[in-house]
Amino acid sequence: MRFFHLSDLHIGKQFYGYPLLEDQEWILKEILQLVRERRPDAVLISGDVYDKSVPAAEAVAVFDHFLGELASIEPRIPVLVISGNHDSGERLSFAGSILENEQVYIMGNAPKGPKEWLKKVTLEDEWGKADIYMLPFLKPGMVKNVFNEGEEPETYQEAVSGILSRENVDENHRNILMAHQFFTAGGEGPKLSESETVSVGGIDQVDTKCLDGFDYVALGHIHRPQSMGREAVRYCGTPLKYSVSEWNQIKSLTEVEIGEKGTQPQIHLLELHPLRDVRVIRGKLEDILLAAEGEVSDDYVSVTLTDEQDPYQPKERLEAIFPHILEVKMDNSRTSGLEWLEEETETITDPKEVFERFFFQMQGREMDEEEKLILQEVFESVGEAEG
Repeated sequence: MRFFHLSDLHIGKQFYGYPLLEDQEWILKEILQLVRERRPDAVLISGDVYDKSVPAAEAVAVFDHFLGELASIEPRIPVLVISGNHDSGERLSFAGSILENEQVYIMGNAPKGPKEWLKKVTLEDEWGKADIYMLPFLKPGMVKNVFNEGEEPETYQEAVSGILSRENVDENHRNILMAHQFFTAGGEGPKLSESETVSVGGIDQVDTKCLDGFDYVALGHIHRPQSMGREAVRYCGTPLKYSVSEWNQIKSLTEVEIGEKGTQPQIHLLELHPLRDVRVIRGKLEDILLAAEGEVSDDYVSVTLTDEQDPYQPKERLEAIFPHILEVKMDNSRTSGLEWLEEETETITDPKEVFERFFFQMQGREMDEEEKLILQEVFESVGEAEG
């Protein structure tokens, strides 16, 4: 049995102010093409379909089209979707019972009462049955009414472990779990990108020990592709780069093949090709412009200039070559000195001395007598105003 594992589409996200809908439509079309070519037995989407709990109509239309195209493939390929922390479970699961007629299964909310359970979809091949359990993002308070009085979970670990332990998992079947949480393995957390945030104190951490009963765990939430604890517990990562820190990552679609019960799943990464890549460029302004040879690049670009003297209108000149500039930073002896200055100002109490040091770092010389006199007059006038 083969299935595609993807997550964290974040449809509707903006990247340094640039809307990404066109980029997201592009990558979803490539995923659709891979589905048509490789014909997996199922497509698993492990949360954060949208970037906001109330997505814009344009974002909803993009995902609606994607689902419609998946559902139109013959023979039918089941599509399973859970909500992530960025999604609204209620909105995501709208018309869910109707969609199941098209083999599109959505679970937007974790169980809220003792008579509610995880959605389970069972597939079958020559090796027998494979049960896919769908666990959307949850917080302890969301599931407290599932448990008896006095047994309510207080931590994320207790909440996730408690919900999973309620399920009647048949150990004779191959068992797959979809989940969207912050999992750690023996105290070691996943590698993060700048596009992610972690709660203070790590209160949302869940150890992977509670996942031991599953043959493969299709995780969402972390943007860098990686396994946790064992190869079969895996974050697939985002299909696009959502921060400059991801510029050197190769984004991919995770294809998982599960054979006979007890054998290790085979994981294949199918490289994806974005409409616009994320690039990091460093050097002097004139060298960067010369290397571009006048050819316009549509990629998202972060530029660090190393010129000692501030160049004339650097961003405007760079935008002629790179229309999608994310940021332009300076890194030279003066800006390095500013880091030193920030440390020194913690112990320097004379504001005039602080300014004189700042002047030296910015201008590369000491203040002359006339400039010192002007500075003295400024501070005296400020003192008089305060008095």
